[in-house]
Amino acid sequence: MEKNNTAVKERIEKLRKLIDYHRALYHTFDVSEISDAAFDTLKNELEELENKFPEFMNSESPTQKIGGEPLDKFEKVIHEKKMFSFNDAFSEEEMRAWLKRIENYLDQNLQKESFYCELKIDGLAIELVYEKGVLVEGSTRGDGAIGENVTQNLKTIFDIPQKLEKLGHYDIPDQLIVRGEAFVSKKEFERINREQQGKDQKAYANPRNLAAGSIRQLDPDIIASRKLFSFQYDIVSDIGKRIPTHEEKHKILLSWGFKINPHNKTCKSLDEVFKFRDYWEKNREKLNYEVDGIVVIVDNNEIFEKAGVIGKAPRAAIAYKFSPKEAETILKDIKIQVGRTGALTPVAILNPVEVGGITITHATLHNYDEIQRLGIKIGDTVIVSRAGDVIPKITKVIKELRTGKEKEFKMPKVCPVDGSKISQDGVIYRCSNPQCGARHIESLKHFVSRKAFNIEGLGEKIIDKFLDEGLISDAADIFELKEGDIAVLERFGEKSAQNIVKEVAAKKNVSLERFIYGLGILHIGEETSLLLAKKAIEKLRIENAELRITDLIKVFRNISLEELQQIPDIGPKVSESIYNWFREARSVELLKKLEKAGVKIEISRLKAKSQKLKAKVFVLTGSLSSMSREQAKEKIRDLGGDISESVSKQTDYVVAGSDPGSKHEKAKKLGIKILDEESFLEMIK
Repeated sequence: MEKNNTAVKERIEKLRKLIDYHRALYHTFDVSEISDAAFDTLKNELEELENKFPEFMNSESPTQKIGGEPLDKFEKVIHEKKMFSFNDAFSEEEMRAWLKRIENYLDQNLQKESFYCELKIDGLAIELVYEKGVLVEGSTRGDGAIGENVTQNLKTIFDIPQKLEKLGHYDIPDQLIVRGEAFVSKKEFERINREQQGKDQKAYANPRNLAAGSIRQLDPDIIASRKLFSFQYDIVSDIGKRIPTHEEKHKILLSWGFKINPHNKTCKSLDEVFKFRDYWEKNREKLNYEVDGIVVIVDNNEIFEKAGVIGKAPRAAIAYKFSPKEAETILKDIKIQVGRTGALTPVAILNPVEVGGITITHATLHNYDEIQRLGIKIGDTVIVSRAGDVIPKITKVIKELRTGKEKEFKMPKVCPVDGSKISQDGVIYRCSNPQCGARHIESLKHFVSRKAFNIEGLGEKIIDKFLDEGLISDAADIFELKEGDIAVLERFGEKSAQNIVKEVAAKKNVSLERFIYGLGILHIGEETSLLLAKKAIEKLRIENAELRITDLIKVFRNISLEELQQIPDIGPKVSESIYNWFREARSVELLKKLEKAGVKIEISRLKAKSQKLKAKVFVLTGSLSSMSREQAKEKIRDLGGDISESVSKQTDYVVAGSDPGSKHEKAKKLGIKILDEESFLEMIK
């Protein structure tokens, strides 16, 4: 436990240093080396670790700090009241936990309280001071206590009134402090970046950096040429204390001539908050400015004030973020997938992470050159991107979070499917056996087929797609498929992903004979699978129970060739195939993976209802008019008999329907008793 805590402490310290570095770049120098979304997930991981391990919390943590240091080139402004930032939430579960924390702190039920919801704009927080209705000072947030005086620059923004007008019932106070956001539109962001590139200057990473960089220009003419916008959202001077709700504050701001966001809304419950957030996540492209979530505030100002502040944030407000387009996670492993052409593709196995509204556990690494280019090691913290709702990919390794325990990855020298040597063709590694990929697909098709695991909806094209995208490398991977990994594929969606995962889960329990048949052992058909199933049960002396796959491995690894050949209908070739298959390392590994994936073997169906036909071997040929061949086989098994696909001296009866084939003739030659349909029906009555 102490060892684990040491690793946690080390992770927390590395995260703090990294977050402080990126925050200083972002807030103080208006520069970004990683996306806002990736930064948010780093910050969220730190918050979760500090909450889980409070013994490692300290006041210097970036989770307890606001913004960045104000620049020396501007006059400093001391805020009358601290300008706080917000803690983040990324899920409905986190939002419910946030509300529960407020209730526990206040010892008060808030289930009937309303919430004021505002779109969280990707801009720069500002404070405006008015005296007798005239703008006298404008400043940035800075570190929350001290900001930068940017009054002249803010006066160039058309949305910020320089003189207030009384348009409603509330009188304009002699002294007024309001807060808001300055931002640029999407079109203006694109225009200015084109302009920057035309001058061979660096483009702005995001609209917030552009807004901050503009407001911090020493020349007000530059900001005037950039057409910034602004919304105001709070009144912090004494008059604000007399206003009952946050919604009312917005109405008053509007009545004094301030711009407020027309999309803000009061929600009567958290469920309404969730709908509001989900609506804008889907429809944010309709806005002419960037938003990355919503701000949720307990609307009752008395409760809001009473809840107070925790760390750097008001307790009764939170930023409920949209699903990030980029996120950080841990690369747990790299596995090799063999495609239709025998090409080997490395695939990243990730700690589950939500990117673009989908939980991701896999990401393609394309080829070994890509692994070397990114400098990826197993165990690394990586940034996963899913821009434009495309298949996720790893875009960056956060080497600053390495512990020294990460492992180098090397391409295998032999094919993981058939053990053949690997050849290299440019950046592509390929199995030297030209039939490998095709055989691999056939084995997977056989595994999901009707007579095996009977997984409906996994046709050849879907299996091909899953192989090509690295979602499956063997049959066991089918049972590890996640909705998020399927939903991001071209021509798939959340509904089809749900259907596939649901169908796969429903087929995890399988009869022993179907399980053996699905393994695709050479020369092993449906009937031989049933005979092997019976042999396994006989060896284990169990009935009407679940059979562990590891027990099945023991049975067939301990059984001799001679014993296998004593089973009816199993000759030297078939017994050798069974014997060798269960002794191959790849086969045993697959079986163990199937058990780990939750596959369970049922054996109750193998128990015969009667022993009337015990030890009798039947071969069916031709068509029966009273039942299907499958029904006839079922009847024989229920009475303790066995089925064989071929006629031999061990065969007791051949059941001949209409249009019998060569089996009928062979039975005559060997002197085996032939039953017509009527005689057969009489026998099984």
